[in-house]
Amino acid sequence: MANHLSESLPERTFQYQSSLPALPVPTLEMSLSKYLDSVRPFASDEELKATFDIVKKFQQGVGKDLHQKLQQRARTKRNWLEEWWLDTAYLEVRTPSQLNVNFGGPAPYLEHCWPPAEGTSLQRASIITWHSLQYWSLIRMERLPPQKAGKTALDMDQFRMLFCTCKVPGVKKDTIRNYFKTEREGPSPSHLVVLCRGRVFTFDALCDGQILTPPELLRQLSYVKERCEREPEGDGVSALTSEERTRWAKAREHLISIDQHNKTILETIQSSLFVISLDETKPYSSPENYTNVTLEALTGNPTVRWGDKSYNSIVFADGTFGSTCDHAPYDAMVLVSFCWYLDQQVKATEGKWKGSEGVRPISPPEELVFTVDEKVQSYITHAKQQYLESTQDLQVVCYAFTAFGKAAIKQRKLHPDTFVQLAMQLAYSRLHKKPGSCYETAMTRKFYHGRTETMRPCTKEAVDWCTVMMDPTSNADAKRKAMLLAFNKHNKLMAEAQEGKGFDRHLLGLYLIAKEEGLPTPELFMDPLYARSGGGGNFVLSSSLVGYTTVLGAVAPMVQHGYGFFYRIRDDRIVVSISAWKSFRQTDAASLYNIFCSSLHEMLHLATTSQL
Repeated sequence: MANHLSESLPERTFQYQSSLPALPVPTLEMSLSKYLDSVRPFASDEELKATFDIVKKFQQGVGKDLHQKLQQRARTKRNWLEEWWLDTAYLEVRTPSQLNVNFGGPAPYLEHCWPPAEGTSLQRASIITWHSLQYWSLIRMERLPPQKAGKTALDMDQFRMLFCTCKVPGVKKDTIRNYFKTEREGPSPSHLVVLCRGRVFTFDALCDGQILTPPELLRQLSYVKERCEREPEGDGVSALTSEERTRWAKAREHLISIDQHNKTILETIQSSLFVISLDETKPYSSPENYTNVTLEALTGNPTVRWGDKSYNSIVFADGTFGSTCDHAPYDAMVLVSFCWYLDQQVKATEGKWKGSEGVRPISPPEELVFTVDEKVQSYITHAKQQYLESTQDLQVVCYAFTAFGKAAIKQRKLHPDTFVQLAMQLAYSRLHKKPGSCYETAMTRKFYHGRTETMRPCTKEAVDWCTVMMDPTSNADAKRKAMLLAFNKHNKLMAEAQEGKGFDRHLLGLYLIAKEEGLPTPELFMDPLYARSGGGGNFVLSSSLVGYTTVLGAVAPMVQHGYGFFYRIRDDRIVVSISAWKSFRQTDAASLYNIFCSSLHEMLHLATTSQL
């Protein structure tokens, strides 16, 4: 009976954390063999031979010692990569986060309940804020079901980072401050921050322990908006979060030195549940074209976004929504899960509030006014200037390909994600007449505090297939055969990466051990082929499947001559957001999208006429 009872209890959000396996260290032989395989598409025979020799020397010499040291580290830490990854990928990076690291995107609600409509933004914002607070409450009470892959529990630690979390700039390295606590752990901050016209307001999302209702939230948001319309614009201190990291750290230090109250305000923003950005733009395009909303979410007004916050809910004046989030504390799947929940709730309630219209006597939002001097003002002016220049350089296209989607691909017994990845490889090869080194996110959440591994889709098999596709003398049989080989290779590498058997993070670990030990950088990492194949964050295509939901995001390219390529796959459509830097003339996001669409059609045709 007791056993039966325990089975019927709902699973708690974090209940499997202590039983998750440690992140494994792959064998040195396996990682180096995979690495050699991955550089083939980018090498001449001579270069390949030189790299083979370098790898062999590494494997028998310094690599062996570094690998042993890495294994020692793994014996004392359940996740040997966690701190290193956070530092290297995020906290030590000095480029401005808000454009180069953050991810953002359009909210899906406009597809059903909330098409753009004048005068609806605050009412809708109060409803979406209420649903967001319900999600916070689910995590706080540990009632959000733990995610699983089949029956395997996945790590849920990143969900702790969605609320009450902020990155704080440091002169050499940033830190993450997380103020969130579950109900069992103690009190957690419950205030929201609203940014409007360069000004900052805060109010508590609870009254007598109860979440404010949409009518109450509407009253608070209306108060902020009316005050900002009546009074002059604020100083726009939040624009500083869009600055180069060391410069922002120094500006922050100066801000605190002129008035201790500024420190209190910063901590209020840092510890807040999330930021509501009241943005006066009207970016809507159409349900097939999300370009403007995506672009505004990523590159919009820096005085109404706190770029270091783990979640900024952006409310546009036309009643559409977007978000921008710091990438350091969590990966996109956390935001996707959250936004998918919001979308389902909005849909279920038809975007309306059906509860009481009564409003309890709650105190109005409090304005948080920074003390600024001329130096701070010049920092703000500089931040806005550099942000404007860099955002004007970003090209984004975000369209829905509606000819077919997951259903048609699965009907032909092909993996939808691999299908999109190979179409992207073919499109890049056609546009640039060469293979494109590519990063695809593989999730390693089966392991304790696992985040991601790199899966490299630009395989020799994919390149061979692209060559056959571009050869006018090839027949359909040869194309199909090459396509299936490319599919199988991709699926195999992805499955291995998700089991902790990728090689990029392993090589990074070996590189960092050498650095920590004060050893010279091993030759492997200095080899031109290392960077040319994408190593060290040099991938020309930075890509990720955002999932099979209505949620979409976008990122800036990893390198000046590259592309960001995020996509979501639905039964009847594939929605893609592609970014590129305008200053690099050879890349063009719109051209890549057009060729990508024709590649999708060609591939489906190949799969349809085949004997799969």
